[in-house]
Amino acid sequence: MKTMLILVGKTQNKIFKVGVDDYVSRIAHYMPFNIMIIPELKNTKSLSEEQQKQKEGELILKEIQPSDTVVLLDEHGTEFRSIDYAKWLKQKQNTARRLVFVIGGPYGFSPDVYERANEKISLSRMTFSHQMVRLIFTEQLYRACTIIKGEPYHHE
Repeated sequence: MKTMLILVGKTQNKIFKVGVDDYVSRIAHYMPFNIMIIPELKNTKSLSEEQQKQKEGELILKEIQPSDTVVLLDEHGTEFRSIDYAKWLKQKQNTARRLVFVIGGPYGFSPDVYERANEKISLSRMTFSHQMVRLIFTEQLYRACTIIKGEPYHHE
């Protein structure tokens, strides 16, 4: 199974970027994984939040194939303990051709992106910046890979 993470805009904070890059290289030992960066919109001051979400949504949907299993990182999604997330990921490895995770922009997702999504997951009840979520998500994906392989990274 191929796995992809779609992001809106580049990771700005250098600390987060270094961390994300580190986890991406670790994840590559377990599964084909890549990040697709949707360019940030220009001249957003003239756009409402809804217009911005709509335009970002159109760019996101262009990267998604009809057969993809699409999972949005969303505050209203299912929350997992790390062990349960690893079980969920293992099940997806057996059923999905390409698993696509999406972290939206600062205002979230357009209705069209929500409609296309197969599932939503939440990393926490707390709110994190969409920049910080990138680091937390990649760490959790790496953690799930090590749990699946029975490696000692995760401790109960």
